[in-house]
Amino acid sequence: MKRALVVGSSGGIGQAMTKELMNQGYDVVTLSRRNDGLDVTDASSVHGLIGKLQGPFDIIFIATGILAPEGRSPEKSLNAIDGHVMASVMAVNTIGVALILREVPRLLPLNARSVTAVLTARVGSIGDNQIGGWYSYRASKAAANQLVHGAAIEIARKRPKAIVAAFHPGTVDTPFTANYSVEGKFPPDTAAKYLLSVMSQLTEQQTGGFFDYKGHEVAW
Repeated sequence: MKRALVVGSSGGIGQAMTKELMNQGYDVVTLSRRNDGLDVTDASSVHGLIGKLQGPFDIIFIATGILAPEGRSPEKSLNAIDGHVMASVMAVNTIGVALILREVPRLLPLNARSVTAVLTARVGSIGDNQIGGWYSYRASKAAANQLVHGAAIEIARKRPKAIVAAFHPGTVDTPFTANYSVEGKFPPDTAAKYLLSVMSQLTEQQTGGFFDYKGHEVAW
């Protein structure tokens, strides 16, 4: 049976991805802060929980992240930048991803195809930034993209059929986006179907890339 690991499974997209993977016949292992006490900012928590898992997994889906700490919002201007707030966002969205990726290689098959997907965001694209603002969130996701790209290069040296990629899921109607009126929102189950479809079509030559939910490459 195909196996999948979903990290961040209690969030809107994480829950939907878990359900969709099960619908497609995967044996799914889930981890989240809410259900398992996973603290992605704490290396001992990440290692303690993920270190207990036994691979290999055909898919590892990492859906952790915050827009801003509780009670705060993404910055609209330079004057709104707060170092402590920025550090909190980076701790979850960047360092958290790094700590999870550190655990990933041993969970992947050596000689079979696998996909490790990390949810980042189009707003983390430097080349696509047309309006500014959202400094902490943008910077954290841009840094996470760099981590994904570097991890893909390293992992491919021993696991040539492994694909590691960053993904923009689109604007998904979850509590994550509840306070923002954006056209084109779609439900989490639709996002999960889109993302899995793209993941199924990626080739080994595309490892290290940054893709949206339609399979289009996103500018770094």
